[in-house]
Amino acid sequence: MIEFIADNLAPIMFVSLVVFLLLGYPVAFSLAANGLLFFIIGVELAPLSDSINLSWPLLNALPDRFWGVMSNETLLAIPFFTFMGIVLEKSGMAEDLLDTIGQLFGPIRGGLAYAVIFVGALLAATTGVVAASVIAMGLISLPIMLRYGYDRRVASGVIAASGTLAQIIPPSLVLIVLADQLGRSVGDMYAGALIPGLVLTGLYTGYIMLMSIIRPDSMPALPLEARSLGSGVTSLAVALVVAAAIAYGAHVFLYPTHGENADILGGTVGVLFIYIVALLDKGLKVNAMSRLAQQVIIVLIPPLALIFLVLGTIFLGIATPTEGGAMGAVGALILAAAKGRLNLDVIRQALAATTRLSSFVLFILIGARVFSLTFYGVNGHLWVEHLLVSLPGGETGFLIAVNILVFFLAFFLDFFELAFIIVPLLAPAADKLGIDLIWFGVLLGINMQTSFMHPPFGFALFFLRSVAAKVPYIDKITGKKIAPVTTGQIYWGAVPFVCIQLVMVALTIMLPQMVMHYKGDASTVDPSTITIDVPGFGGQGLGLPDNGGGLGLPGGLQLPGGNPLEQPPAAPDGGQNGGTNGGAGGQPAPAAPANDLSQPPSFN
Repeated sequence: MIEFIADNLAPIMFVSLVVFLLLGYPVAFSLAANGLLFFIIGVELAPLSDSINLSWPLLNALPDRFWGVMSNETLLAIPFFTFMGIVLEKSGMAEDLLDTIGQLFGPIRGGLAYAVIFVGALLAATTGVVAASVIAMGLISLPIMLRYGYDRRVASGVIAASGTLAQIIPPSLVLIVLADQLGRSVGDMYAGALIPGLVLTGLYTGYIMLMSIIRPDSMPALPLEARSLGSGVTSLAVALVVAAAIAYGAHVFLYPTHGENADILGGTVGVLFIYIVALLDKGLKVNAMSRLAQQVIIVLIPPLALIFLVLGTIFLGIATPTEGGAMGAVGALILAAAKGRLNLDVIRQALAATTRLSSFVLFILIGARVFSLTFYGVNGHLWVEHLLVSLPGGETGFLIAVNILVFFLAFFLDFFELAFIIVPLLAPAADKLGIDLIWFGVLLGINMQTSFMHPPFGFALFFLRSVAAKVPYIDKITGKKIAPVTTGQIYWGAVPFVCIQLVMVALTIMLPQMVMHYKGDASTVDPSTITIDVPGFGGQGLGLPDNGGGLGLPGGLQLPGGNPLEQPPAAPDGGQNGGTNGGAGGQPAPAAPANDLSQPPSFN
């Protein structure tokens, strides 16, 4: 029995960790306690099994492993992006966006749902924090959607799902952690995840469009009296055309001096122009634009500028993700100050939330380092790799099995736990099978996004439940009594979007180029096809074998006339040796000078 335990210590250790987590113990302490407990067991059982490589001196490696976690500059981006997201939430940006975009899409069926998806994508690209997005949209949009007759399951589902877009659309915190665990660049992970994030947003939109046709009563259009900004889509379209024309003109003007950067600079000029015009039109009360056009331009451009400041500089190679996060934090402070909502209380709340999340991540990482020290010491990584590589179906079978595993584990674990416990075990097997780790990371990120929407443990569902009405209430605008939103309605509303997530996982597997575009158009070189020919510089005079007029090496480099150390004298007839001795035009080549190797070389 003892020998069996010693030979199977790795799977026993893994199962024990799962039991610890299911019992509800904190993840960081479960990892550390499990690692230390099995380290003691492993040291005692080491003489009984060749697969256990543990000894007491190995504990001296822990301080270095802890220092490696704390000195990781990549993870420094997490507190920056968290701080940026909390400040933007407190600045009221989400409220302004939802109100404005809701007015823009209000006249069509499902307009409020489209607005929630669009704003969810924008918040994801500026905050990267699921809790902030879901809570903000739940507080602002859910009462409005209920007021105007939206189906409760549709309303709650679209809010929960749109909030989780922050998991896959850069600058996602999940992508930072995945890049760190996979040993890949955060910038490459961001570039690879951008198109899948936008495609997923499009799938959400397509579902709402389908539902508005099949069940039009579940998502009515806003009534005319609710459209406080009035109409004015034509004015907005004219403003956008003018901005595009100015951007194109600036591009043509700047191209001779700025080259490829002219398109970015031209677009910046066009956006700044229309933004300044909208501000002046509203401030001076000229009203050349409609109120709707003014509001859309003034509200949308600042967050879009912040997105460019963060993601644009990262994708252009101007800033690292950590530097981009720092600029985003400063930009969020500027936006909050411009709205007059920056005060000491906002900063205090943002710092407190940032400290909590950063400490949470750090403690899990430290616990994971303790666990991995023991797990690797009992060859657990080899056990997992052999188990996964041996799956039938090769690469496809591996991807299907891993995604099913992650999908079911997401019922019980959140994305941080999955990223720190499961991903380090999966990455070596994926790499051995030749799977691109950026593609693999984005695929796991899309799958782990469902952990926020899984009934009954999805965190996005908990966030929405915390702000949704639990008892009937009287609406302030209409004076009608509004029924509460039940937990079952929230859960059932999330199910269609979980199915959409699974469709997105399948699309990412079938269409890997959605992610692989991050490599650009650079051609790849197979190292096995590279040959290096070393030239020769002599022959028999150097004591090396000669293959016919040169040094006995492949591709030997020879001067005219063969071996320079054994150059024959010029032919007396001046012509017969001209061809063989390199003479031009039939003239004999000059005799080579004598080479006295006992003297220093002469450079006359």
